[in-house]
Amino acid sequence: MAIERILIIRLSSIGDIVLTTPIIRQVRMRFPTAQIDFLTRANFVELLRYNPYLSQVYAVEEFQPEKYDLCIDLQNSRRSRWLRRKCATHIAQYRKENWKKFLLVKFKWNLLSDAVPVALRYLEACRAFGIEDDGKGCDIFLSDAERHMAAQALKPKTTLAVCYGAKHFTKRFPIEKTAAVLNALLAKHDVQILLLGGKDDAALGEKLRSMLSPASLVNDFSGKCSLLETAALLERADAVFTNDTGLMHIAAAFQKPIVVVFGSSVKEFGFLPFRAPYQLLERKGLKCRPCSHIGRARCPEGHFKCMQELDTHAVLQAVVSALYVRPFTPASV
Repeated sequence: MAIERILIIRLSSIGDIVLTTPIIRQVRMRFPTAQIDFLTRANFVELLRYNPYLSQVYAVEEFQPEKYDLCIDLQNSRRSRWLRRKCATHIAQYRKENWKKFLLVKFKWNLLSDAVPVALRYLEACRAFGIEDDGKGCDIFLSDAERHMAAQALKPKTTLAVCYGAKHFTKRFPIEKTAAVLNALLAKHDVQILLLGGKDDAALGEKLRSMLSPASLVNDFSGKCSLLETAALLERADAVFTNDTGLMHIAAAFQKPIVVVFGSSVKEFGFLPFRAPYQLLERKGLKCRPCSHIGRARCPEGHFKCMQELDTHAVLQAVVSALYVRPFTPASV
């Protein structure tokens, strides 16, 4: 089977696209001379702009279907299925296993106990085409311009990046508890804080910054940077304190020590930092958890115990360990 033109589809979102980067690299290893294109939404094209393993990155909003020998569909949605039928002779598709997620959320029947990372499940979709695991993590590629911006923006000081936002409420560590952790850190350690998020997070970031002291050690970049500029700031951080969000996966691509807080999320869904050092903080033993596999706008039980009952002192200890203990204990996959 001659494969000379390959299309990879993953339309959204930040974390999911970052988790495709091992596959991009592994496909290039398997087909070193092939044309390898990637299709995503326009607002995510930037994430892959400098990826050297890709021939072209297309925005789906402007894409005109053309013929490929192989389509690797890592979205497996109605839209992506239509596109791959239009484009490809051969197809590899990611199996989402949403029925297993449904059983875990609805009935707490756990058929995902092996917690296979999504990046490895992407790989399973491609093995029939000779694509193999290279044992490495995710990739983010930056230009000199983004790195220069980050270097100019930060002082030469121990740096904690804080990714305090998330699209869904039940994935956000409460802002008051976040502030308590950061104020305790600032009171005892000589560290600067980076608040990172998108435009939708900016108001929350401004509120969080107003709660922190001294303000001179807090830099709020929320909504003020491009996605790759935010990535460049993460690259310069010594550690990252984050919710279950796309920026967590960017930090993992840079092998940063990560402290991640899970509320409605659970590790069985496969979205822990991939092959990067991390500590997971979660409220175990709640019968209502997980309440969703993507997150909710509010706690369906009204108490939000999965976040409210997390001990801020334990979170602080994890953050201090990530910043100052070397080597930070890595995750194993």
